[in-house]
Amino acid sequence: MKQIKHTILIIIAFALMVNVGIAQNSTNDTREMIHFGVKIGANLANIYDTEGEDFTANSKIGWAGGVFASIPIGEYLGIQPEFLFSQKGYKGSGSFLGSEYKYSRTSNFIDLPVFVAIKPTNFITILAGPQFSYLLKETNKFDNEFVSTEDEQEFDNDNIRRNTLCMVGGFDLDYQQFVFGARVGIDLQNNKGDGTSTIPRYKNIWYQATVGVRLFSN
Repeated sequence: MKQIKHTILIIIAFALMVNVGIAQNSTNDTREMIHFGVKIGANLANIYDTEGEDFTANSKIGWAGGVFASIPIGEYLGIQPEFLFSQKGYKGSGSFLGSEYKYSRTSNFIDLPVFVAIKPTNFITILAGPQFSYLLKETNKFDNEFVSTEDEQEFDNDNIRRNTLCMVGGFDLDYQQFVFGARVGIDLQNNKGDGTSTIPRYKNIWYQATVGVRLFSN
């Protein structure tokens, strides 16, 4: 996990040094150019249950980052695939027999969105499309006045879904070599595998903000 963060930061720092002298003039129209770049940011994630299970939680912040490509199909339309490391999950607190406790779950995913990109101007891109997410691992934490535990697990429940189809939408704002992105995503499948998993049964929902750098254009 630390190596992934350090690698992304090093790539972005290198890209900034390379591009500082060759940034394009902001008036140039680049909508029909192919772009490749890197991005890093954060998710504000939570969960919800569409089947009415009595399980609620609070939002949790996690890391997000990876690479992207912008492939035009004309001046106003294109395809934008991305490859991201993305942390989702939830947290909460409560009281049991007068003892306060806190808990959290951090889920590490590889996210592969493929966006349809609508480009009304050179400075804004509207994005929407499906996403395939693969669950790498989960970390559960529990704290109260008597005990504090942290468990990185290969899943207590063997029927947890690790491959999930999602839907994501948002926009990018482009300024010279920089790309500022905002996304909202939601799982289309819940985590209960073939239907026998029930504790807890949920789907992820997340809001994502990133800053990216175009490494090169063609």
